[in-house]
Amino acid sequence: MKAETILAKLNELRHEAEGDETDIEWLTLHHAFCFISYKMGEFQKYLNEVLPEE
Repeated sequence: MKAETILAKLNELRHEAEGDETDIEWLTLHHAFCFISYKMGEFQKYLNEVLPEE
């Protein structure tokens, strides 16, 4: 699975939770999205290790 696919879904969820930027759900999704997007190579490596190939 491509890291971009998971990141796109995470971004979609983040946008759905928009509204109150102090809400824990939005904060969690936003910062997870930001962190993963900065570490795409490492996240892809992780996915390759934990998810079986299709």
